[in-house]
Amino acid sequence: QVQLVESGGGLVQAGGSLRLSCAASGRTLSMYAMGWFRQASGQEREFIATSTWDGDATSYADSVKGRFTISVDPAKSTVYLQMDHLGPEDPSFYYCAAARKFYSTTHFEKGLEYWGNGSLVTVSS
Repeated sequence: QVQLVESGGGLVQAGGSLRLSCAASGRTLSMYAMGWFRQASGQEREFIATSTWDGDATSYADSVKGRFTISVDPAKSTVYLQMDHLGPEDPSFYYCAAARKFYSTTHFEKGLEYWGNGSLVTVSS
């Protein structure tokens, strides 16, 4: 069993930055790969960033590549999503997720096992 709790969402001006954190707990965290997806009301999930637990491999959706960075701190059992240059396409609920092995953003959903309750990101123009 893995528990994931997101924090760090909020309101930011267009062009600004936010960092989301995901506190993970569970006895076998190192066996999982981590990721972030977002889902706005009435829209499908979009997996935007994934990483191995040690950070050796990462994957990004084209929509966030070059703007968002996923990182993992195993000592703190925490996953981060640094979001820069936020724009009108980015407001959404952001969810931390865990899968049994590493997948690219394109395929992460097929391995998805756990996710948190989400953190809301709003961007003002």
